Amino acid sequence: MGRVNRRQFIGASAAAGAAILGRASVPAAGADADELASGARRGNPIAVSTYSFWRYHEDSKLEVGQCIDQAARMGFDAVELLEVQMERKDNAYLQSLKRRAFVNGLALCGLATHQGFVSPDAGERQRNIDRTIASIELAYQLGIPTIRVNTGRWGTTKSFNELMANRGIEPPLPGYTDEDAFPWVIASLEKCLLVTEKCGVVLGLENHWGLGRTPEGVMRIVNAIDSPWLQVTLDTGNFLEDPYDKLEIIAPRTAFVQAKTYYGGGTWYTLALDYERIAKILRKHKYAGYVSLEFEGREDPRTAIPKSLAMLRRALRKQ
Repeated sequence: MGRVNRRQFIGASAAAGAAILGRASVPAAGADADELASGARRGNPIAVSTYSFWRYHEDSKLEVGQCIDQAARMGFDAVELLEVQMERKDNAYLQSLKRRAFVNGLALCGLATHQGFVSPDAGERQRNIDRTIASIELAYQLGIPTIRVNTGRWGTTKSFNELMANRGIEPPLPGYTDEDAFPWVIASLEKCLLVTEKCGVVLGLENHWGLGRTPEGVMRIVNAIDSPWLQVTLDTGNFLEDPYDKLEIIAPRTAFVQAKTYYGGGTWYTLALDYERIAKILRKHKYAGYVSLEFEGREDPRTAIPKSLAMLRRALRKQ
């Protein structure tokens, strides 16, 4: 897509969002009349990750406050914050974000964080534990109930583009195997859990790269710890082959969903995800929580993000 600056983005996105969402708000044929009359919520609340607006070009990245404003204009229910996108973390700034979301009628529903526990270096693991605890406390200050956490990866593939070309698979460090790494990750997350209950923040282990690349890897960690404060952040776009059976495995412990879309073709890859099928999996396991859009395509986000919201509203509408 062609690059647009912040002012162009802000000026044009509201009209595009209103036009697309106006069409999306029409009730589906055959919708339950009693449910509509009662005013009951008809599907999952839908958020947007600030990652969707941040993009990959320096001249088109919106700051977090602007992302909150855009999410409101486009008709989302909530916003998920990407921690590395935050320009400041002083209390005055954090409280200003809470106020900005409140006056826009939006919840701050999630915080996406980065950490890595796949390292034989105990000192490096402790640094990542400390970083994760700081993220938990940041979420607490913002009133956010869950953070996305990762296992981390070996780091033997230095380029992320190369990692994606290899479908997320990388070799362990010489002399080690994944079997060595699982206890490191489990012990590290257990230390983080000492803070979660005090702050009321649920950790959601994402099916990401590293040990979380497979559903079995995610569930091995979650089941070993067996705490209500460690659940799963289900990312619809991180199982690159045959995703639906894999999503089914992690759905029972899911506390938060990140939904990828790729309008205009993906930055690293494109998945033709069937969101009606995904919605059925979530409903089967009685998932009623947030679904957060992560737009990762090349189309202009001013049209692609509202288009994504309209599609998710249709798919997640209760059947």
